[in-house]
Amino acid sequence: MTDLAERASGAVTAYATLAKEQAKVTNWPGYIGWTIGLLIIIGLVYWLMRQGWNWRRTLQSGIPPLPAVPAHAGRTILETSGRYHGTTTAGDWLDRVVAHGLGTRSRADLTLGEDGLLVKRPGDTDLWIPAEHLTGARTDSGIAGKVVPSGLLVVTWTHEGTELDSGFRADHPDEHTAWIEAIAQLATRTKTKTEEAAQ
Repeated sequence: MTDLAERASGAVTAYATLAKEQAKVTNWPGYIGWTIGLLIIIGLVYWLMRQGWNWRRTLQSGIPPLPAVPAHAGRTILETSGRYHGTTTAGDWLDRVVAHGLGTRSRADLTLGEDGLLVKRPGDTDLWIPAEHLTGARTDSGIAGKVVPSGLLVVTWTHEGTELDSGFRADHPDEHTAWIEAIAQLATRTKTKTEEAAQ
């Protein structure tokens, strides 16, 4: 009889433990509350990011419109495709420029011609940098807060007295060196022509 009572007591204890565990698993109000709280936090972070972006765009509203994009860049020197990673003020890789669509990352087709650098961005604003605005190029590890382990091609140019850096990553990063040399040659050649014309 005692053995039977012990078994019954053990069964009741096991059932009580199982009931507690099931209560924890099926505590839907608690799970729903946590889920809603998490969604609110995510929404708040997204809203703050958008406010920061809009604030930066307002601060940069004084930047004049970019040069009009031509149909072609003159006689082609180099072409490649890759990604556009953004534009910053020269020398400050965290000071992102968002005015005139310069802050949006996108796919890009680059054409360096005798007249300048043409950046075609499918689904976004194209970018045209006239040859006389190009000042140089280099490789770097990141731009606009984005680090790219394989390295970026950073093109330095001027716009209405402001020096800017624009970052690109070619689909084949081994092409970056050729681009650096070609942009340096074009910038030097254009500067020489401008100086000769001014004399």
